Amino acid sequence: MLAPPSLRFAPLDASKMNVGIYIYDQAEVLDFAGPFEVFSTAARVCPDSDPFTVFLVSETGAMVTARAGFCVAPAYGFASHPAIDLLIVVGGVHTAEMLKPQVIAWIAQQAKTARLVASVCTGAFLLAAAQVITTEPVTTHWEDIPDLRRQYPQLEVRSGIRWVDAETVVTSGGISAGIDMSLYLVSKLHSQALAVQTAKQMEFDWSSPVEP
Repeated sequence: MLAPPSLRFAPLDASKMNVGIYIYDQAEVLDFAGPFEVFSTAARVCPDSDPFTVFLVSETGAMVTARAGFCVAPAYGFASHPAIDLLIVVGGVHTAEMLKPQVIAWIAQQAKTARLVASVCTGAFLLAAAQVITTEPVTTHWEDIPDLRRQYPQLEVRSGIRWVDAETVVTSGGISAGIDMSLYLVSKLHSQALAVQTAKQMEFDWSSPVEP
Protein backbone atom coordinates (compact mmCIF):
# COMPACT_ATOMS: atom_id res chain seq x y z
CA MET A 1 0.00 0.00 0.00
CA LEU A 2 1.25 3.47 -0.84
CA ALA A 3 1.92 6.22 1.65
CA PRO A 4 -1.11 8.49 2.10
CA PRO A 5 -1.06 11.65 -0.07
CA SER A 6 -1.00 13.83 3.04
CA LEU A 7 2.36 12.34 3.99
CA ARG A 8 4.11 12.96 0.67
CA PHE A 9 6.71 15.66 0.34
CA ALA A 10 8.63 17.23 -2.52
CA PRO A 11 12.18 15.94 -3.06
CA LEU A 12 14.84 17.68 -1.00
CA ASP A 13 18.03 19.09 -2.44
CA ALA A 14 20.63 16.38 -1.96
CA SER A 15 24.29 16.67 -2.70
CA LYS A 16 26.48 13.81 -1.51
CA MET A 17 24.70 12.23 1.46
CA ASN A 18 26.09 9.78 4.01
CA VAL A 19 23.60 6.99 4.65
CA GLY A 20 24.44 5.20 7.89
CA ILE A 21 22.62 1.94 8.63
CA TYR A 22 22.70 0.77 12.25
CA ILE A 23 23.04 -3.01 12.68
CA TYR A 24 23.43 -5.30 15.67
CA ASP A 25 23.45 -8.98 16.60
CA GLN A 26 20.30 -10.74 15.38
CA ALA A 27 19.37 -7.91 13.03
CA GLU A 28 17.11 -9.03 10.18
CA VAL A 29 19.33 -9.50 7.13
CA LEU A 30 17.11 -7.90 4.48
CA ASP A 31 16.33 -5.01 6.83
CA PHE A 32 19.87 -3.71 6.25
CA ALA A 33 20.87 -5.47 3.03
CA GLY A 34 17.81 -4.16 1.16
CA PRO A 35 18.39 -0.47 1.94
CA PHE A 36 22.15 -0.91 1.40
CA GLU A 37 21.45 -2.31 -2.07
CA VAL A 38 19.03 0.50 -2.92
CA PHE A 39 21.36 3.37 -2.00
CA SER A 40 24.51 1.77 -3.40
CA THR A 41 22.69 0.98 -6.66
CA ALA A 42 21.27 4.51 -6.83
CA ALA A 43 24.78 5.93 -6.46
CA ARG A 44 26.04 3.63 -9.21
CA VAL A 45 23.34 4.31 -11.79
CA CYS A 46 22.91 8.05 -11.20
CA PRO A 47 23.90 9.56 -14.55
CA ASP A 48 25.30 12.92 -13.46
CA SER A 49 26.48 12.60 -9.85
CA ASP A 50 27.30 10.22 -7.01
CA PRO A 51 24.60 11.27 -4.54
CA PHE A 52 24.91 8.65 -1.78
CA THR A 53 27.61 6.98 0.28
CA VAL A 54 26.12 4.10 2.27
CA PHE A 55 27.79 2.25 5.14
CA LEU A 56 26.97 -0.03 8.07
CA VAL A 57 27.54 1.02 11.67
CA SER A 58 27.54 -1.18 14.76
CA GLU A 59 28.13 -0.24 18.36
CA THR A 60 31.80 -1.28 18.43
CA GLY A 61 32.61 -1.77 14.75
CA ALA A 62 33.27 -5.46 15.40
CA MET A 63 31.71 -8.32 13.45
CA VAL A 64 27.94 -8.60 13.83
CA THR A 65 26.07 -11.88 13.64
CA ALA A 66 22.71 -11.16 12.06
CA ARG A 67 19.75 -13.52 11.81
CA ALA A 68 20.48 -17.15 10.91
CA GLY A 69 24.22 -16.75 11.59
CA PHE A 70 24.82 -14.23 8.78
CA CYS A 71 28.11 -12.56 9.72
CA VAL A 72 28.63 -8.94 8.71
CA ALA A 73 31.66 -6.67 9.07
CA PRO A 74 30.38 -3.10 9.59
CA ALA A 75 32.49 -0.26 8.28
CA TYR A 76 32.34 1.73 11.51
CA GLY A 77 31.55 1.77 15.21
CA PHE A 78 30.03 4.57 17.26
CA ALA A 79 33.43 6.13 17.85
CA SER A 80 34.64 6.14 14.25
CA HIS A 81 31.86 6.80 11.76
CA PRO A 82 31.62 9.94 9.63
CA ALA A 83 28.72 12.35 9.97
CA ILE A 84 25.41 10.70 9.10
CA ASP A 85 22.88 12.57 6.95
CA LEU A 86 20.35 9.74 6.74
CA LEU A 87 20.20 7.32 9.67
CA ILE A 88 18.44 4.00 9.10
CA VAL A 89 17.77 1.83 12.16
CA VAL A 90 16.90 -1.75 11.29
CA GLY A 91 14.85 -4.38 13.04
CA GLY A 92 15.28 -7.96 14.08
CA VAL A 93 15.60 -9.26 17.62
CA HIS A 94 15.69 -5.73 18.99
CA THR A 95 14.87 -6.20 22.68
CA ALA A 96 18.49 -6.50 23.85
CA GLU A 97 19.37 -3.27 22.04
CA MET A 98 16.61 -1.41 23.89
CA LEU A 99 18.33 -2.27 27.18
CA LYS A 100 21.62 -0.63 26.15
CA PRO A 101 21.72 3.02 27.28
CA GLN A 102 24.69 3.73 25.01
CA VAL A 103 22.78 2.53 21.96
CA ILE A 104 19.66 4.53 22.75
CA ALA A 105 21.76 7.63 23.49
CA TRP A 106 23.66 7.24 20.20
CA ILE A 107 20.44 6.95 18.20
CA ALA A 108 19.03 10.03 19.95
CA GLN A 109 22.20 12.02 19.27
CA GLN A 110 22.38 11.02 15.60
CA ALA A 111 18.74 11.97 15.15
CA LYS A 112 19.55 15.50 16.31
CA THR A 113 22.16 16.01 13.59
CA ALA A 114 20.89 13.85 10.72
CA ARG A 115 18.75 15.40 8.01
CA LEU A 116 16.42 12.42 8.09
CA VAL A 117 15.88 9.30 10.21
CA ALA A 118 14.26 6.07 9.04
CA SER A 119 13.52 2.65 10.45
CA VAL A 120 12.77 -0.76 9.03
CA CYS A 121 10.57 -3.27 10.82
CA THR A 122 11.12 -3.26 14.61
CA GLY A 123 13.73 -0.55 14.30
CA ALA A 124 10.75 1.67 15.16
CA PHE A 125 10.95 0.39 18.74
CA LEU A 126 14.50 1.70 19.02
CA LEU A 127 13.46 5.08 17.62
CA ALA A 128 10.65 5.19 20.17
CA ALA A 129 12.98 4.26 23.02
CA ALA A 130 15.29 7.09 21.94
CA GLN A 131 12.27 9.45 21.73
CA VAL A 132 12.99 10.11 18.07
CA ILE A 133 9.33 9.25 17.52
CA THR A 134 6.82 10.25 20.18
CA THR A 135 3.42 11.07 18.67
CA GLU A 136 4.07 10.73 14.92
CA PRO A 137 2.28 8.39 12.51
CA VAL A 138 4.51 5.31 12.16
CA THR A 139 4.45 1.68 11.15
CA THR A 140 6.38 -1.53 11.77
CA HIS A 141 6.19 -5.24 10.93
CA TRP A 142 2.54 -6.36 11.03
CA GLU A 143 3.33 -8.92 13.72
CA ASP A 144 4.74 -6.25 16.04
CA ILE A 145 2.07 -3.58 15.62
CA PRO A 146 0.13 -4.64 18.77
CA ASP A 147 3.32 -4.49 20.87
CA LEU A 148 4.30 -1.09 19.50
CA ARG A 149 0.83 0.27 20.27
CA ARG A 150 0.91 -1.16 23.78
CA GLN A 151 4.45 -0.02 24.65
CA TYR A 152 4.13 3.44 23.08
CA PRO A 153 0.43 4.37 23.18
CA GLN A 154 1.08 8.00 22.18
CA LEU A 155 2.30 6.92 18.75
CA GLU A 156 -0.14 6.82 15.85
CA VAL A 157 0.70 3.28 14.72
CA ARG A 158 -0.66 2.46 11.29
CA SER A 159 -1.21 -0.97 9.80
CA GLY A 160 -1.66 -2.22 6.25
CA ILE A 161 0.88 0.21 4.82
CA ARG A 162 4.41 -0.31 3.50
CA TRP A 163 5.86 2.91 4.90
CA VAL A 164 4.81 6.16 6.52
CA ASP A 165 6.49 9.51 5.93
CA ALA A 166 6.25 11.85 8.92
CA GLU A 167 8.54 14.43 7.27
CA THR A 168 11.73 14.08 9.32
CA VAL A 169 11.13 10.42 10.22
CA VAL A 170 10.12 7.66 7.82
CA THR A 171 9.19 4.21 9.12
CA SER A 172 8.48 1.03 7.18
CA GLY A 173 6.97 -2.37 7.67
CA GLY A 174 9.12 -5.44 7.91
CA ILE A 175 11.91 -6.92 5.83
CA SER A 176 11.08 -6.36 2.13
CA ALA A 177 9.14 -3.17 2.95
CA GLY A 178 12.49 -1.56 3.71
CA ILE A 179 13.34 -1.78 0.01
CA ASP A 180 10.11 0.02 -0.93
CA MET A 181 10.82 2.69 1.66
CA SER A 182 14.41 3.13 0.55
CA LEU A 183 13.37 3.62 -3.06
CA TYR A 184 10.88 6.21 -1.83
CA LEU A 185 13.68 7.90 0.11
CA VAL A 186 15.76 8.06 -3.08
CA SER A 187 12.85 9.83 -4.76
CA LYS A 188 12.43 12.16 -1.77
CA LEU A 189 16.11 12.96 -1.35
CA HIS A 190 17.17 13.01 -5.00
CA SER A 191 14.59 12.44 -7.72
CA GLN A 192 11.75 10.26 -8.90
CA ALA A 193 13.73 9.44 -12.03
CA LEU A 194 16.65 8.04 -10.04
CA ALA A 195 14.32 5.96 -7.86
CA VAL A 196 12.68 4.46 -10.95
CA GLN A 197 16.06 3.74 -12.56
CA THR A 198 17.31 2.14 -9.34
CA ALA A 199 14.26 -0.13 -9.10
CA LYS A 200 14.72 -1.10 -12.75
CA GLN A 201 18.40 -1.90 -12.22
CA MET A 202 17.48 -4.05 -9.22
CA GLU A 203 14.65 -5.72 -11.19
CA PHE A 204 12.37 -4.77 -8.32
CA ASP A 205 8.66 -4.28 -8.91
CA TRP A 206 8.11 -0.93 -7.24
CA SER A 207 4.94 1.16 -7.22
CA SER A 208 5.96 4.73 -6.47
CA PRO A 209 3.71 7.16 -4.57
CA VAL A 210 5.38 10.16 -6.17
CA GLU A 211 3.84 11.73 -9.22
CA PRO A 212 6.17 11.64 -12.28
